[in-house]
Amino acid sequence: MKFTKMHGCGNDYVYVDCTSYMMENIPETAIQVSDRHFGIGSDGLILIRPSETADFFMDMYNNDGSRGKMCGNGIRCVAKYVFDHGLTDKKQLKIETLSGIKELDLTVEDGKVTFVKVNMGSPITKPSLIPVIFDKEIMIKEPIVVGDKRVKENYFHSEESVLRMNASTHSQNFEANYEVTCVSMGNPHAVVFVEDPHKIPIETLGPLFEFHEIFPERVNTEFVSVTDRNHIKMRVWERGSGETLACGTGACASVVACILNGLTDNEVTVSLLGGELVIKYDEVNNTVFMTGPAVEVFSGEINL
Repeated sequence: MKFTKMHGCGNDYVYVDCTSYMMENIPETAIQVSDRHFGIGSDGLILIRPSETADFFMDMYNNDGSRGKMCGNGIRCVAKYVFDHGLTDKKQLKIETLSGIKELDLTVEDGKVTFVKVNMGSPITKPSLIPVIFDKEIMIKEPIVVGDKRVKENYFHSEESVLRMNASTHSQNFEANYEVTCVSMGNPHAVVFVEDPHKIPIETLGPLFEFHEIFPERVNTEFVSVTDRNHIKMRVWERGSGETLACGTGACASVVACILNGLTDNEVTVSLLGGELVIKYDEVNNTVFMTGPAVEVFSGEINL
């Protein structure tokens, strides 16, 4: 199998051009190639496939073989791959995902894509659609007004919930309560505000959130601290992959959570372990935009 290793802010995937053929045994292949000791090493596998409704279809799998709906860092790399490898000459692309079609604007320097801006669509905060099981949800029936423009006739906003967890590690018992703000950007996210994300035991806390009973489809969890109104720091535990160096949809969800809680302005730089993303929320159109790098590491061939 021919492949290309790529990353966006350290969130790395193995990319395969499937525009002319369909791979078999995809979940097993994702597990095999993702192994950092016996495989190529990655957070998962992304197949670039034809689409009947867009320029291409992004088919992504986590490193445990589970299928993902959307990946913000991954879709930027898909755009770079198809342009740099001559599958398209377009600088504006539409890429189909399991969470809908995303529009992308490519920045090209010396014939290669360096940065990609992605229209990530509208954030979802209605609990049943995230999904997250809250006791109740609030619907604000009056339209939100920004200046003289009506943003949305019916805007759903979920209450902050206290997620109570009891857990034990191999060395000690521990109990903690956390308030979460839940947002979907095509996949579910639980945003937790902490004093310092680099000091939290993410290997312990991450699985507790991911598999908690209030998240019927599991959840990605972001641990966030606010530096100022235009800058936040974030670590992420991704469902199916564990801790990754970056998560594009997680960065978007974190900024939306910050805005909902009145902590930041609408354009925010998100510092992740693997780099920085710029997230902008357009209130008038209820749309989130993400801009960040896309990098090709190497190409090769592996026997499966």
